[in-house]
Amino acid sequence: MTATPTTGIPDPVPTAVAPTEEGPVLAASDLDRTLIYSAAALALTGPDEDAPRLLCVEVYEARPLSYLTETAAGLLDELGRRAHFVPATTRTREQYRRVGLPGPPPRHAICANGGHILVDGRTDPDWHRGVCETLEARCAPLGEVVEHLRRTADPGWLRKRRTAEDLFAYLVVERETFPDAWAEELAAWAAERGWTVSVQGRKVYAVPAPLTKSSALAEVARRVGARHVLAAGDSLLDADLLLAADTGWRPGHGELAEAGWTAPHVTALSERGVSCGERILREMLRYAPAVARPGPPGPSSPAAAPGP
Repeated sequence: MTATPTTGIPDPVPTAVAPTEEGPVLAASDLDRTLIYSAAALALTGPDEDAPRLLCVEVYEARPLSYLTETAAGLLDELGRRAHFVPATTRTREQYRRVGLPGPPPRHAICANGGHILVDGRTDPDWHRGVCETLEARCAPLGEVVEHLRRTADPGWLRKRRTAEDLFAYLVVERETFPDAWAEELAAWAAERGWTVSVQGRKVYAVPAPLTKSSALAEVARRVGARHVLAAGDSLLDADLLLAADTGWRPGHGELAEAGWTAPHVTALSERGVSCGERILREMLRYAPAVARPGPPGPSSPAAAPGP
């Protein structure tokens, strides 16, 4: 998989996880602006009376923060029962744990862009140790990148400067005044040091190139013996996740849509905003086998027989 120095978007060459003849369907999805949406990202363009009912799935500092539609909530619950659903997010573990997704609790989750695999909510220490060893061997240290951001970011558009899990860095910026040329210059500088850059709304991410959702996805797929891998995502940091799947979808918004990026096995959806979350879940359910549910006991059923 290669990347252009200015955008870091991987070329559309599928590198799918090898499926097995048996095993579950694995459905991996980015969270923010793919399945869940802030109020600013909902893109409710129709009349107010036609707006979908929303379910809040994240509260931060006593304020509602992220939503999906009630219809999407039901679809996600169904997907969690018919497939091995894996949230795959750039969020830190703390940020991920604020999100209360509908449906069965995911057995596995990918956090910090692949830096952590959670198993039943707990970090897999062996995976994280291996990630850290790879980054140390192949990338410039985090401190060098943080210092570069400190020196070059303009206080006129910079609002916050953060590091995440001691793995990568990001800025919160004023999007209206943030210069795209600065991000392009940063991407070129970062590429020479084994890092990538992604602009997602008001956040500018600087992430080590080997720190990918796809590597963590491949590990989870191996562990569960997945026979078919599905993926969805909207940003540059999701491109490798989509390329690693057998079947994928990207929304009509986000970095990948703006770049016109797609791949032979990735469907570019037209929906934008929170309605896209519904569409993605419906598409994933088409690949997940229905679960047989017992009907009401019949006259000849042992459950219907009178007791002693």
